Amino acid sequence: MVINMMELHWNIRLAEKDGPTALRGKAELPDRGELHLRPSLPEGHLEEVSALLHLPLQPGEKLFMNGYQTWTHCPELGAKDRLRGLNGLPQAVIDRFSLDRYGDYHFMDYPNRPGCSHGFSYCTFRQGEHYRLFASLDERPGYTVFSYDAGQALLRVERDCRGLRCGGDFHALDLFYAEGTEDEVFDAWFKALGRPAPKAKPLKGYSSWYNRYEAIDEASVRSDLSGCAALLEPGDLFQIDDGWERAVGDWTPDEEKFPQGLQGLAEEIHAAGFLAGLWLAPFAAREGSRLALEHPGWLLQDELGRPWKAGCNWGGFYGLNIDLPPVQDYLAQCFDRVLNQWGFDLVKLDFLYAAAPFGGPEESRAGRMIRALELLRRLCGDKLILGCGVPLMPAFGLVDYCRISCDVSLDWDDKSYMRLAHRERVSTRQALENTLARRQLNGRAWLSDPDVFFLRSENLRLTEGEKQLLAKVNALLGGVLLTSDDPGRYDEKQRAAYRELTRLFTAEDVRVDPDKHLIRYRLDGREETLKLPKGKIR
Repeated sequence: MVINMMELHWNIRLAEKDGPTALRGKAELPDRGELHLRPSLPEGHLEEVSALLHLPLQPGEKLFMNGYQTWTHCPELGAKDRLRGLNGLPQAVIDRFSLDRYGDYHFMDYPNRPGCSHGFSYCTFRQGEHYRLFASLDERPGYTVFSYDAGQALLRVERDCRGLRCGGDFHALDLFYAEGTEDEVFDAWFKALGRPAPKAKPLKGYSSWYNRYEAIDEASVRSDLSGCAALLEPGDLFQIDDGWERAVGDWTPDEEKFPQGLQGLAEEIHAAGFLAGLWLAPFAAREGSRLALEHPGWLLQDELGRPWKAGCNWGGFYGLNIDLPPVQDYLAQCFDRVLNQWGFDLVKLDFLYAAAPFGGPEESRAGRMIRALELLRRLCGDKLILGCGVPLMPAFGLVDYCRISCDVSLDWDDKSYMRLAHRERVSTRQALENTLARRQLNGRAWLSDPDVFFLRSENLRLTEGEKQLLAKVNALLGGVLLTSDDPGRYDEKQRAAYRELTRLFTAEDVRVDPDKHLIRYRLDGREETLKLPKGKIR
């Protein structure tokens, strides 16, 4: 097929009661602006909505495909790079650890060929400082999936809506295209989306996870709070992460670890001058939790009526069915308790992808994810939300802060055998690459959380250079700057380094030059630069 530049050849296939139907046509993608393809369809079920665009890569041009959810590794790619899914892993291993549930593996193909990649909601082609941006304007009818084959010079655009019931006008594709500088194309996209700048303020502070992990209790929280009081500033965040609850899904305190509950701790955090934050995974229920045992009908089920296992964390966990009024009531009670009775100011809501691994005849996978996030926004009111483990564009405008990377590890790239796992694995290197690649979302979609930095020496295997690189990139490119260190254990050198990072967090006019491996910024009226490792961060 010969396809003209900027001419989309679209194809829609659907199954009707009288037999299959196919519709085809052409549409011109404007040089800068919107394209809305909304054909009138007969009654039936959609099998495919796609379009092809001839798009050769220019010499040296780099490609970015946004990954499925916040943890999905998605650095810039060259013409011969590939995305490795779960190819090569034994199916028994995948099934045992539910490795295909963290990302898009259960509904997307990974050809594992050089030059083949895909992403969700937006993608860019960058040559020097010149960007070509392809992006979605509406994901509710289904994720907009961009797939690129450098060998064939073809960009495929597909609506993830297979099985959706249709009849009448349908939003087959709602696309935005722009060329220009980085700021020009992303500012234009968010203007077309009608998304105002986030109202939340930049946030710095402490999270308990990346030092103590689940081994927290009243004594450890008070100890770290005392250490934070010696260095953090009024209005900073003190966040209690995973480990406080009886079990994931049972959102009451573990009575052995927190016999006095959490309200008193929230009051102590406020008395120290900090915002009080608490971690929850509202759409998850651990195997063996009281919720899963007493209410098995609340668990999300697949088309065969089996509970949908969403991952292997905590020994295995399931997603909740947000369509059920008892589930909605349960979540409303949980958030009322956390936010109104206990008095927490911010909730870090994690593993959110578990609410919408699939759609149905009446609603797309993306539409369900958006509806789940709208539910959380209503339940939280004007309290702050930090989203994590969530598909990105459905969260636009619904969370105040959002993770843009995987979890960092206590070393550079986690254990060797873990590097064979999914794209959502724990890795400091991959977290840094995502922070760089998704930098444009900070201050537009939300304030970005690039995950924590470290200055401590104990319980850590990062070199001083790696720690400094992580901390400075986070300070320059994020809207959230958290550590899991106990500042009370810092020596004077570490305290000075922390103060310098908080100063760097106020830098202005931050610009990334990927080709020269630099981050340029202005601080205290002076132009400064941060050198990055050449090539991919390794």
